[in-house]
Amino acid sequence: MPDIAFVKPALPRSGALVLPLTEEAALAGLAKQADEATGGAIARGLEAAKFKGRKGQTATLWAPGAGLSKVVAIGLGKAADLAAQGTEAAGGTLAGAVAQEREALVAADGLAPALAASLAMGVALKSYRFDRYRTTEKEEDKPKIERVAVAVSDTAKAKAAFAPLQAVADGVFLTRDLVSEPPNVLTPAECAERCKALTKLGVEVEILGPKEMRKLGFGALLGVAQGSVQEPRMVVMKWNGAPKGKKGKPLAFIGKGVTFDTGGISIKPAGGMEDMKWDMAGAGTVVGLMAALAGRKARADVVGLVGLVENMPSGTAQRPGDVVKSASGQTIEVINTDAEGRLVLADVIHYCIEKFDPRFMVDLATLTGAIIIALGHEHAGLFSNDDTLASRIEAAGRATGETAWRMPLGEAYDKQIKSDIADMKNVGGRPGGSITAAQFIQRFVQGRPWAHLDIAGTAWSSKDTPTTPKGATAYGVRLLDRLVAEHYEG
Repeated sequence: MPDIAFVKPALPRSGALVLPLTEEAALAGLAKQADEATGGAIARGLEAAKFKGRKGQTATLWAPGAGLSKVVAIGLGKAADLAAQGTEAAGGTLAGAVAQEREALVAADGLAPALAASLAMGVALKSYRFDRYRTTEKEEDKPKIERVAVAVSDTAKAKAAFAPLQAVADGVFLTRDLVSEPPNVLTPAECAERCKALTKLGVEVEILGPKEMRKLGFGALLGVAQGSVQEPRMVVMKWNGAPKGKKGKPLAFIGKGVTFDTGGISIKPAGGMEDMKWDMAGAGTVVGLMAALAGRKARADVVGLVGLVENMPSGTAQRPGDVVKSASGQTIEVINTDAEGRLVLADVIHYCIEKFDPRFMVDLATLTGAIIIALGHEHAGLFSNDDTLASRIEAAGRATGETAWRMPLGEAYDKQIKSDIADMKNVGGRPGGSITAAQFIQRFVQGRPWAHLDIAGTAWSSKDTPTTPKGATAYGVRLLDRLVAEHYEG
């Protein structure tokens, strides 16, 4: 990622110049100075390109003079509609436009400091690359950008606005790293070890192994893990940021962490199974969220818990037809061993309630293919027993672009998971598959305020988006950080 700096407006002597422009804005400030220095070449070039400043519109002028390698104009749309999402997207666009330059200056002196910071956030998010395993990549295919300077009138305010965004970006990058790792590297034990790095940010980290989980009665989670030679882990992360005098019940975020999911005995088809390395994306989001909250010193007490297992077929693997006893004491008939994530969450949620008595719980899981059929890759599925919590999550999703669509819960769906020989079965058939999965989880929340985000369709992207390169999206880090910041900080 390039170094990002906020500087006073001054014409660069070389490199690329980026002009973020609204539909209404004529060249002014630094942009006007650049036009004058190039003998009007910028204005003429933009006119020839029919650049109107429309949202997402771009125009590139090569070697316009004054030592500049190129000028890139990026449309911001109507000035009255300017918001953080739009400037972030513009920042992502400019990151791609200047990737092969050594340095670039962004003439953001016409933007408010907060919007200039959002633009810089877009640059950071789009510049992410996971390339640690590439050894033969050609030099011309690698980005060359080393520094992006954002010219603003008030550098102090822009820097102050960007500082918490940078912490959130760091959390996003941590999540993307974890979700991108190959499964032979990121085993449950390795993922747990990487969580220890959060101690540098002031997060308390506790790791529980099989011995501790057996004592706690984690029959559901351990049943998923029993077919693999990779031992399971549960990681508990605590951030104590609430001011003195405002301490109370912590907020709780819980992640499904199946570091590789074959489906177990109910094995998946071979085609596309390699994607199941990111079946731990819910856990990855929780780890990144804890890093973001600690990095920006969030004024809230928060716990993050992740259940980490590998689901493999073997002579010791869980069988369809097995009955397991969860930590809550409820029994589960395992009909399909590929419906394993809900078994992991059942025990971790129960532990969370017993240990922390949280104000609310939000779990994240790449739980069902059914949610992709219902919502595609545009929204996560949101299920909740609390209208206030659900509406706040929806609003935070709209504000960050990590959207969630609320789905129903109800007694009729709950009846689908009734078992003939146990308290419940782990699947309820094809109809409403994502809903019956949520109903299963709800049986373990003991009536506490709770929301479930099924992120199977949003955790990974097969294409580039304005601020997310193809691959792991880190969906949920920014949404939940926004949720905490807007409603739960002292």
